[in-house]
Amino acid sequence: MLEEKIFSDYKEALKSKDSLRSSVLSFLRAELKNVAMSKNRDLLDDADCIAVIKKQIKRREDSIQQFRQGNRPDLADKEEKESLILKDYLPPQLSVADLSRIIEESITSLGASGLQDMGRVMKEVTSRTGASADARQISEMVRIRLAAS
Repeated sequence: MLEEKIFSDYKEALKSKDSLRSSVLSFLRAELKNVAMSKNRDLLDDADCIAVIKKQIKRREDSIQQFRQGNRPDLADKEEKESLILKDYLPPQLSVADLSRIIEESITSLGASGLQDMGRVMKEVTSRTGASADARQISEMVRIRLAAS
């Protein structure tokens, strides 16, 4: 399971004295524990872990943007490194071509014809891609495709 891999990697980072990785994974482990406690479980399944990781990545991306605007490149670089560590735990992302194919198949199967069908198409595409595609990218590609029709 993903949670066990994170714990194993955390221990390895401690042993190798990789302070950045151990810090990021320690914070991630704490978040995973909080979510598990809120769901009254001992361990989370991989889907829940991925949701927590994506949330952490989103927070860091927002921080990077704020630090760049505030002329703090040192802090932005640190956040980028942390974000890269977290992204290692996400499943491989679909290529643009694969995502386009899935979007086209979903639009065809649903008979979508315009932007009013965007919600239905998004629901179908996200259910088919799972965690292998970024929701923002899916949204942008679906919007462009539906606006063209």
